[in-house]
Amino acid sequence: MSQLKAVPTEPFGLRRDGGGLAAGIAALGKELERVPLADVLARANRVLARKGRNGAGAFTGMTPKPADWYCFDNDDNAVREWYPQGLTSASDAGIAGGGASVLVVSWYHTPSSGAERGVRLTFLDTATLRYRHVLLVRATADGDITPINIHAGGVAWYGDLLHVADTSRGLRVFDLREIFEVDGKGAPTIGRKGGAYEAFGYRYVMPQTDAWTSTSGTVRFSFAAVDRSTAPDTLISGEYVDEAGVTGRVARWPLAAGGSLNAPAGGVVQAVDAYALPARKIQGALSHNGTWYLSQSAGAAGNGTLIVVGDRPARRSYAVGPEDLTCVRDRGTLWTVSEFAGRRAVFGVPL
Repeated sequence: MSQLKAVPTEPFGLRRDGGGLAAGIAALGKELERVPLADVLARANRVLARKGRNGAGAFTGMTPKPADWYCFDNDDNAVREWYPQGLTSASDAGIAGGGASVLVVSWYHTPSSGAERGVRLTFLDTATLRYRHVLLVRATADGDITPINIHAGGVAWYGDLLHVADTSRGLRVFDLREIFEVDGKGAPTIGRKGGAYEAFGYRYVMPQTDAWTSTSGTVRFSFAAVDRSTAPDTLISGEYVDEAGVTGRVARWPLAAGGSLNAPAGGVVQAVDAYALPARKIQGALSHNGTWYLSQSAGAAGNGTLIVVGDRPARRSYAVGPEDLTCVRDRGTLWTVSEFAGRRAVFGVPL
């Protein structure tokens, strides 16, 4: 298959739905200090292990082997209550130079007991081999914070904004200029307690700043990416489907220079195009220079597949548990994160 089959774009509408969020952030800003992303990275408290080139011994059956790959620390590799899902890069955001070494991973919480802890983002710097988790929250009008309990299957970074996939609803938006340092003692609770803020032990929180809600209710938002080779640049969203005889769809949405979706005055943005996916169990999709790259999972025991659709179509053996996709354009590499405990890695292969 050299091309994806086009499908109608009518169901793919998103309405801006950020009402009430600004008041909560304003209230939080009176209580806590904003912290630049550069400071969060400078204070990164976890070590990223660079495993070098070719993935020797770690990616059995995968062709080609990774051009480069990195592992989380032992605790994050083994934890079974947090699962990495989304991946985006400073290259998506349009950042060049030294800052282009940053990748962002989204994780969702699935507790074995107790309450959910929502979603966290991992900001990792491949130049310094350090990373840090930041908790995503909703700030309420009275200045409190609550967790955001969604799957967060994809994340797309453009400008200063991060768009996080909310499966049945649409996209939630977080602004990198709105990161706050909590002043609690690291207790495993969340919210304002006795005049101080706790965030399940995390030092930094990012409150939701905006939202885009599906106008049809029939579209799923399972993963996300950025295509900087279209005019204008576009945000990609797609549907994971695990049902015999049924495949999902993928769509591209126009982006504005400020980082947001490019909505007209009425507040509803329509996808510029949409396509049927050629297979089930697609976990991530990226288009770049006219070629589509699709990551397909095969569960925790088998190698996934990288499906390439374009002038040179291919099906390549991929890692176990591949998820969301991004690319680092100046290095010519396609990146994903693998989700299963004991086998987690962030790695890139040649485009």
